Parts: sequence; structure tokens; C-alpha cells
Amino acid sequence: MKLLSRILACSFPLLAVGCAGHHPPQKAYDLVITHANVVDVETGQIRPDQTLAIADGQIRRLEKANGRPLPATRTLDAQGKYLIPGLWDMHVHFRGGDSLITANRNLLPLYLAHGITTVRDAGGDLTPALFDWRRQIRAGKLAGPTIYTSGPKIDGPEPTWAGSLPVVTQADIDKALDSLQALKVDYVKIYESTISRDAFLNTVASAEKRGMTTTGHMPYTATLREASDRGLDASEHLYYVFKACSSKEDSITTAVQRSQGTAKPLGLFAVLPAIYRTFDPTAEARIYQTLVKNKTAVVPTLYIQKLLAELPQTDHSRDSLLTYIDPKIQRTYAGRLNGARRQSAAMQAFNKQLGAKFMSLVPAMHKAGVTLLAGSDSGASNSYVYPGTSLLGELELMVQAGLTPAQALQTATINGARFLKADKFSGTIQAGKAADLVLLDQNPLTNISSLRQINTVIAHGHVYTAADLRQMLLAVKH
Repeated sequence: MKLLSRILACSFPLLAVGCAGHHPPQKAYDLVITHANVVDVETGQIRPDQTLAIADGQIRRLEKANGRPLPATRTLDAQGKYLIPGLWDMHVHFRGGDSLITANRNLLPLYLAHGITTVRDAGGDLTPALFDWRRQIRAGKLAGPTIYTSGPKIDGPEPTWAGSLPVVTQADIDKALDSLQALKVDYVKIYESTISRDAFLNTVASAEKRGMTTTGHMPYTATLREASDRGLDASEHLYYVFKACSSKEDSITTAVQRSQGTAKPLGLFAVLPAIYRTFDPTAEARIYQTLVKNKTAVVPTLYIQKLLAELPQTDHSRDSLLTYIDPKIQRTYAGRLNGARRQSAAMQAFNKQLGAKFMSLVPAMHKAGVTLLAGSDSGASNSYVYPGTSLLGELELMVQAGLTPAQALQTATINGARFLKADKFSGTIQAGKAADLVLLDQNPLTNISSLRQINTVIAHGHVYTAADLRQMLLAVKH
């Protein structure tokens, strides 16, 4: 009888608190997203009607909706919408010296507004500022993407870009790598403006021995095969892959080497026509095999190549996004613009042919198993390559080149996370991973341009509606 009385007492709401002593009420999640179509970027499939529970910036639960509401401080109904991992832009630049620190910082909202929650800075001269921004973003004091950085680039004597670390001897290389490790950079970026063949290859090999990830531009005095065999983890842009696709690569490389120190040293752009004429499918297949064997990734940057090829004929003065770019950064565009306008008609025509050829490399590399990373090359000095939209343009060009939308999405999500060894906690939508997410109005697996129809961005525990994102952009509008 006493047991029956206890059961009856616990059936009354006013007395239920006392009976729940053994089952304390569940703490509310920060955010629960209901009825989402989750895009699995690894399989290219849609998982319909999913519920996600998020707390402290992490996905705590991911399950099929079962009708039982989860306690939440905030609930977001994603019925009919599509949820993807936040996008990764794997090649951006923050640079220009102390006078452009604020101008560069004000680019951060442009990335979030286009669904980009992680960027990889590919070398510049604002490293202390980047580390400061990264701390503020993690602390929730600054709205922006997660930032990975190489810190200063490694190059040769009197390098093109300010802030670079010049190397000639092995002692120089060791000193440069020591300084980068002391800075705790995320990887090493090597540039080719003045670095010698030996210094380049020895930098790659030395960094490999230290367990440091390396990417870079290559001097045409070296070959991509050599660099990949030494441990190069990624090649930026397609100029170096393209050279390796020539049946005359060895003789072209030798000619470039012999020209060094003469009155007219041969550079990349001088020999591109010869490479184009001697393109060989057998050589192409061979270099892809090497890249796959050595796990060397490639960042195609199709968008900037196309934009620069069209720069002589295109008027960007009325671009809608130009108003969000600080006039100080806009002034850095003059160099590229003036150079483009000085090009001969023949060179302009060749650049467009080259762009078409580069497009054909992308599906061929993917089919061969080469890891592709999506990068925009946005930043100061890269004329009209606007942060955010340029990565979306890159993915659209990848699809135009022959990738499926799912394959293109992989290059800007899970591939980037794997490359930076962050895939255990980012890059896909899974319980236990960071809740860096983008909610879209349409299915990106049907049309990659659906990435431009953003409903909500979630990053670092913050929820940004479309209206919030517009307000963020207005705050940096000029």
C-alpha cells in the first residue's frame, strides 16, 4: 500500500519534483537545430530530418528527429533547409604592414558572411596581429573565422614580399625554421621570388625532418617531382603542376637554371608558352602518381587566374563588394591592374588559353586521387579578389571544370581539415566536432551556387542570421 501511495503521489505535477530526485532535469543546450537536411560531405549524401544539439561551440548530439524536444536556450527550425560544415578558404593573405592592420581586420566579417568559418593565411607581414585576432575570436570578442597561419614566408635574398625570411645556406634555413617554430605557426610557406633551387629543396627537406607541414610556390629551377619526393605537402596554384606535365620539363628546367645570373634570367611566365606547347598526357599522369604517392596536395586557385586573365577588359570600379574594401587596400590593387593593362594582345589571349588548360587539370587530378584544397588567394595586392565571394567563385569554377558539387564541397571542408590535421574536431558534421555550420536555403549538392543563399552561419558558439551578417558588413562599409 505504501508503494502504491508513492506511485500515485509521483503522478501529480506538483509533487513530481520530489520524485525526480534520482533523475535531475537535463541542462539546456545552447542551441538545438531541428529538422535539418544534413549534408554529409564525405559521402555526398543528404541525411534528412536531423536534430543537432550544440553546447559550448560543440555538436553534442546528432540524431534523427524523434518528436521529443530537447531543452535549449535557443531553437532553430531548419525545416526544408540544408546544413553544411563551415567552409574553409585554404589560401588567403593578411598583409600590407602596420598601416593596414585595421583594414585587414575589417575583412574578417566578409568571410563569415559568405559561410567561411576557417581560413589559412598563406604568409604575410602581420603575424602578431593575426595571433591577436585569433585569441579575440576564440574568446568571442571578435567576429571572424578560425585562422591558421604560416607566419612570415621563407624566400631568398631581397624577397618580393615584406616580412619574408631570406635563406641561402643551411644555417639560414635552420634559423628561419627555428623562428617559425618559436612563433608556433601552423605550417611553413615557401615563396619563389629569389630563392635558389637548393635552398628551396633543402628547406622542404629540413622542415620535413622537424615534422613541419610545408607548402609553396616553386622556383622553376626545381621540379615538382623533386619537391614532392623531399616532402612538400602542398603546391600552391597550378603553374608548378603544369610545368611537370610537359614532355620537355627537364630541358626547360635546365634552361631556366642556366639563365640564372645572366642579364635575362628566365622566369615562370617566360617559359609558360613552351610548357603549353609541350603538354603531354603521359607526363601529366606521371606527376599525378607522384603527388598521390607522396600525399602532396594541390591548391588550384582557378578564380584568381581567371580574374587576372580578364582584368585588362573588365571594369571593376562598380563592383558591389568594393565598398567593403578599405581604400588603403584598394590602392594596393594598382600594381596588378597596371601590369594587366600593359599586356600585349597576344599575352592576353594566351592567358585565357592557359586558364582553360588549368581548368582541365582539376578533374584529371581528382580522378587520379590527388588531394585538392579550395583557396581564393584573396587579400591585399590581389586586385578585386574579394574575401568570401571569391572562394564561392572558386567552387563554382571547380564544378564548371568537371567536379560534382559534392566533390567541390570536399575541397573546402573535410580536405582542408585533414590537411591541417584538424579533422578530428572539424570539417564534417558529427557529434563531438566543432559547431562551425552554415544553413542554406537550397541544396548545394544539386547546385553549387546554393552556397550563396545563406540563411544562418554558426561559428565559435555564435549564431549569425542573414540579418546579423548584413549588419556586420555594414559596420565595415566605406
